[in-house]
Amino acid sequence: MTRFLFILLALTVFSLTSSNAAIYKGQRIFIKKCLKCHKEGQNFIANYKMKKWKRLMKKKGKLLAEIHLDNEKAKKSWKYFKSKRYAKKSRHLKQFLIEYAKDSGNVPACN
Repeated sequence: MTRFLFILLALTVFSLTSSNAAIYKGQRIFIKKCLKCHKEGQNFIANYKMKKWKRLMKKKGKLLAEIHLDNEKAKKSWKYFKSKRYAKKSRHLKQFLIEYAKDSGNVPACN
C-alpha cells in the first residue's frame, strides 16, 4: 500500500511540474520568433490586456496562428505557426504574453 501511494504521489508531482508553463521560455520564444516582425517588442505585448491574450492563445494558440496565417505581411512566420513546435510550446508564450500584458503592471527585462 505504501509503495502504491508513493508512486501515485510521484506521478502527481511529475504531472504538475511538467504541465506548468515558464515565462522565461515564453520570452525566449518571443525574442527568437516574434521580434523579427514585431520590432517594438515590449510595446507590442502591452497593446493588449490579459483577457485578449488569453483569448488569442486558447487551444494552443490557434487563433493567434490563424491571424498570422491569414496575413500576407506575416509570411515569414507561416512555417513556424504551422509547426508542431508552435503548438507544443504555445503554453510558454501564452504565459509570457499574459504576464506582461497591458493591465498586468509588469515590464519584461531587456535581455
